[in-house]
Amino acid sequence: MEWLLDPFAVSFVQRALWGGVLVSLICALAGTWVVLRGMAFLGDAMSHGMLPGVALASILGASLTAGAAVSAAVMAVGVTALGRSARLSQDTGIGLLFVGMLSTGVIIVSHSRSFAVDLTGFLFGDVLAVRDRDLAYLAVALAVAAAVAALGHRSFVALAFDPRKAATLGLRPRAAHACLLGLTTLAIVASFHVVGTLLVFGLLIAPPAAVALWVGRIPLIMLGSAVLGSAATALGLLVSWHTGTAAGATIAAVAVALFFASALGAAVRGRTPRTAPRSTADTGTGTAPTDIEVNA
Repeated sequence: MEWLLDPFAVSFVQRALWGGVLVSLICALAGTWVVLRGMAFLGDAMSHGMLPGVALASILGASLTAGAAVSAAVMAVGVTALGRSARLSQDTGIGLLFVGMLSTGVIIVSHSRSFAVDLTGFLFGDVLAVRDRDLAYLAVALAVAAAVAALGHRSFVALAFDPRKAATLGLRPRAAHACLLGLTTLAIVASFHVVGTLLVFGLLIAPPAAVALWVGRIPLIMLGSAVLGSAATALGLLVSWHTGTAAGATIAAVAVALFFASALGAAVRGRTPRTAPRSTADTGTGTAPTDIEVNA
């Protein structure tokens, strides 16, 4: 028991645990939709697209979180604008913005000799440096994410099921997509302090994908994702403490390992990973399109 409990008696580990739990809750709300709608590449591009804002904020002595939020918002607006072009696929626009924003960030970093250490923390996270003020920010971010997820739930379900059907129901799929981008941006900006932008998908993608192999109802996927992400945080911090590994990377690695364990269990039960996510993405719920039509 001492092996399990001693690390969490240290104050900075306790803050890291609470920070990871709050991030897991935020990522559960956003990551569920990212998984169901197949938006992983978009989320990856947005997370790396934060680099220019963070670099400028560091050089100017401003808030890194504010810089990341502004840069991610620019990325989201750009993706939305290019997505309306009939001649370019959405993946093409995302890829171009991804490379453009990332290269701009690297150029900014190359002109600052003092940014190397901060860049490492930005890319790989520094969960053990979470402060009480950061926990307060994460709590506010969680409240905002919960409000957006609750208010936009019906539109998000219809959007995941069929954007054309959502339009006929008067649910404004473009506005719903923009809100979903905002929710994803919020989760990424809130998470980069804990696991960094390169590893943010450990908590954003892995828990929802793991739970989606077993359940089909969206609220259950969100709940299971929050539990699994919190467990990955606690186990990752424990392993990191005793093995001396990077805490953020260990948390992300544990989350991914839990996904593969879930996938293996689903395969053993005869539920292949290919079948479960498609059924949830196609219907948006666990009870087929009828529920959407009735609720509409």
